[in-house]
Amino acid sequence: MVQAITDNNFETETNEGLVLIDFWAPWCGPCRMQTPILEGLEKEYEDRVKIVKMNVDDNPATSQAFGIMSIPTLLLKKEGQVVETLIGVHQKAQLEQVFNKHL
Repeated sequence: MVQAITDNNFETETNEGLVLIDFWAPWCGPCRMQTPILEGLEKEYEDRVKIVKMNVDDNPATSQAFGIMSIPTLLLKKEGQVVETLIGVHQKAQLEQVFNKHL
């Protein structure tokens, strides 16, 4: 199960290593399609990539700070800096390519 984060712990949870943040909402159909893909990747990359989810409805400050206008939006941070922004549903192979580029 992918860890949920909040506005309060966003910096702490995403500033070290390679971290993929999934900005989502429970009412979003494409977001629900993205979740099982991320859960599978979390198992495969558990020691190399941290994957977390942020509900945009419950955490508006971080969503606004990063200009999240569409969901799902995936941000990839490396050592605290955003290195990739992906909008929409992405398949496993696409995400593996992005991960491998930054590992």
